[in-house]
Formats: sequence, C-alpha cells, structure tokens
Amino acid sequence: MRILHILDHSLPLHSGYAFRTAAILREQRALGYETLHLTTPRQNAGTAHVEDVEEWRFHRTPLPTNGAARIPVVRYLQEMRATARRIDELVDEFSPDILHVHSPVLNALPALWVGRRRALPVVYEVRALWEDAAVDHGTTREGSVRYRLSHALETFALRRASHVTTICEGLRKEIVGRGVPAERVTVIPNGVDVREFAFGTAPDLALRAELGLIDKRVIGFAGSFYDYEGLDLLVQAMATLAPRHPDLRALLVGGGSQEPALRAEVAARGLRDQVIFTGRVAHAEVPRYYQLIDVFAYPRRRIRLTELVTPLKPLEAMALGRMFVASDVGGHRELVRHGETGYLCRAGDAAALAQSLVEVLGNVGAWPRIAAQARAFVESERSWARIVPRYRDVYANAVASAPRMTAPAVH
Repeated sequence: MRILHILDHSLPLHSGYAFRTAAILREQRALGYETLHLTTPRQNAGTAHVEDVEEWRFHRTPLPTNGAARIPVVRYLQEMRATARRIDELVDEFSPDILHVHSPVLNALPALWVGRRRALPVVYEVRALWEDAAVDHGTTREGSVRYRLSHALETFALRRASHVTTICEGLRKEIVGRGVPAERVTVIPNGVDVREFAFGTAPDLALRAELGLIDKRVIGFAGSFYDYEGLDLLVQAMATLAPRHPDLRALLVGGGSQEPALRAEVAARGLRDQVIFTGRVAHAEVPRYYQLIDVFAYPRRRIRLTELVTPLKPLEAMALGRMFVASDVGGHRELVRHGETGYLCRAGDAAALAQSLVEVLGNVGAWPRIAAQARAFVESERSWARIVPRYRDVYANAVASAPRMTAPAVH
C-alpha cells in the first residue's frame, strides 16, 4: 500500500511533531508500506522542492514567489492552495492509495479538496486541535471570532475525513463530541523507541562535573519552555526547597519563549547557583542530560490543551527508569498511574509541587519498583513497534468509507 503523508513540518527541524512523524514512517516502512512525505509552506524550506534528511526524502512546498501575505486569512489561503497543488503533483507521480494528512486543519482542507477530486480516502491525524494550539501560542483568545472560526473549520474537516486518528482519549472524546461517529475515530498514541532509551543507565560523570552536579540531587526538565509547561512553578518550588536542601539543583535543558522570564525570576530569587540552564542541546546529546536527572518535573498548567493532550516527555522518563512528578492535568492523568509508574501533584500549585518532589526524593526505596513498572508499561503499551501496526485497520476502514467525502473543490 502506498501512503502519501502530508505534514506541517519535519526533520531536520526538531520537535515532538517531527520525531513522532519519523517514528511512524520508520515503523510503516518496516511493515512494508511505501511512503511519500510532503511538508507545507510552514516548513519554510525556501524554494526547494525536495530535501533529503537522514534516510528520508521530504517533498517541500515552496512559499509563493511574491512572498507570503501579511494578513493571516490571505496567507492561510495562499498556503492551502500551494499545498493542494503539491498534493496534486505528487498524486500524479506517486499514485497513492491513501492521503494521510497530519494536523493542523490547514493541511487537512487541501488534502480533502484533492481527495474528493481524485477519489482518494483521507485519513486525518489530529495531534492537537488548531484553535487550542492558537490559544497556547498567543495568536488568538478562547471564545473570540477567530477561535470560533478555527473550531468550525476543524469540525468541518473532522466530519469529512474518511477516518480520524488522534493521540489520546481526551482528544478522541472531543472529536466524537463534534459529531464524528466513534467507529471512525482511532487512538494512535504517542510512543517511544525503547531501543533509544537505555533503562537505568549511569550518569555521565564528566558532564555531571562540567555542570557542577557532583554529589548533588537533581530535579530536571528537558523540552521547550512554553508558558503552559509551568516552569515558573518549578522555580518557585526551588525557592522554597533550596534553603532546606542545599544539595538540591534544578537542571533546565532546552529553551523557548519563556526562557528570558525564567532566567530573570531565577536571578530575582537568588537561585543562580541552584537552577542551571543548559540552553538548547543537540537531539543526539539529550540522553546524556536525561541521565543526570534524578527526578523529572512536569508542572503543566491546567488549560484546555493540557487537559486534552497527552505529552511525550513522561513516556521518555518511564522508558529511562527515571522518577518524575507531573501535575494532575487531564493529559498526565491519562498517561500516569500515581505511585505505580510516576507521581502526580496538584496543578498550578508551587507548594504542592515542592512537597511532592521532597516526598519522591525521600522515598528512594520505592524507585526500583516504580522504574520497573514504568518501563514495562512503555514496552507493552507505548513502544512504536506495538503502536504503528494499528494503522492497518485505520487504512482499511478509510478505504471502505472513502465515498463519504464531500469537501468542495477549490480553484
């Protein structure tokens, strides 16, 4: 079977979205699928039509030669028309059996237009709903006209796809609640390649020394510094813990929009020696930093996105056999069994986070049991080798329901 994947962005950009895509493609190839890969203008690949990255060939959608419009609605229409043209070209070249389009809805609409004209089934994979992602990135407000329009477009696409996949139960329930029959929605959750995460590996002593972490207990976070991650709550927790636990350090690996504010708060609280920023590190180097962390902290704030969407980072901690404390937002509750595979604490509460961290650090005797249970959970339920075969039934159902598509053509 030939699958044309239509993506927002891909490698060599580093993001959870790009890494999930690479894992899916790798396992689908192992299953015998023939895959082709197209990214939209948001890859920002300039004028290139093709780019080879590692073992993958990505087809790109160049920006319009006269540049992208500044008005968002006009720019989105430009992007969607350009994407539809590229899908048409690749359908001619590749003759796919299925169009597998990955969120956002700006990708789904062009795929539906082409799918209707070419009588091709469209699988729409929702990793986050567009209106919620826009709120998270500060480009719109919940309840605004733009939010309601985004919600309506998303619902339109969901109802017209041959089949919908999504990454967690929270999103599945939301999608079914918008009128999509339950039998046409399948959860394909986030996973990890367990071969990339060595269980219980000892820390790199040279790196530990370089960062001043010899004989220190380390709380840590690795990822993008977005507001919803709640890293300011971790800084507040450290301000409470540092006077009573002089050997405690917080290691923040990565970067993002909140980094300047976090650095300013660390300085204002006199925590420069207790909170260490590494800056962004190469993806291949991240496991070395993971190995330095005794207890990961995931203090996500309670917003619609974090209530609906399960994150990837706790799975990586489980695969490594590391302890972690996560806030009790819906996405974490769906993923974590408190006291069995990790720990949960009250969201939005720095004092509760501090108390949970102290309790976990003081209960080292339970770590081997929890680590073993967490690793077993990942291997049995969240390894990509077990997850990706679920697409077989999805594709079969999409082919069977293809005549249901009714999206209008665009010129």
